[in-house]
Amino acid sequence: MKKHVFLIFVMAWTFLLSACGGSSGESTGGDASQAVQSNRNGTQAVSVASGAPDGSESGGTSEVIDIKEKLFVGQINDIYLNAEDYLGKTLRYEGIFKEDVYPEYDAVYYYVIRYGPGCCGSDASPGFEVAWDGGYPRQDDWVEAVGVLESYEEEGYEYLRVRLSSLTVLDERGEENVTM
Repeated sequence: MKKHVFLIFVMAWTFLLSACGGSSGESTGGDASQAVQSNRNGTQAVSVASGAPDGSESGGTSEVIDIKEKLFVGQINDIYLNAEDYLGKTLRYEGIFKEDVYPEYDAVYYYVIRYGPGCCGSDASPGFEVAWDGGYPRQDDWVEAVGVLESYEEEGYEYLRVRLSSLTVLDERGEENVTM
């Protein structure tokens, strides 16, 4: 149930990001999409000559989409709005590890997020739910998450998450608060 609140929060944040544009009245969503398109054209998406994201040999190269600090909010927004373009692709990003425990539902959800901009009294936490077969780090550790974006259904709702191939705790923290 509370997971739905998180999803609604992310969706509301996405709407607010688009609705609360700059002082000229333009939406910030258009600028973010343009920056992400630039990213897809090679400024931050890189090809690696390794195996498949799950560690098996694929015999080819796979694209890894790096989500960087300067475009973090815009790229996350683009992925949620255009999920079909990203499903099955490998994402790599850094953020704060979070764990939400819901004993009443016997459920635990894990996230790697950053603190995003707020508008109209709402603050955001852009990032993704993550799933991992290994051990999870401590709450609020700074991590690098690498994995494949997937969707899944729970209680009749579709959700996005990153199925991790690696989750690394880093000593040096990046920008916890991001605006673009």
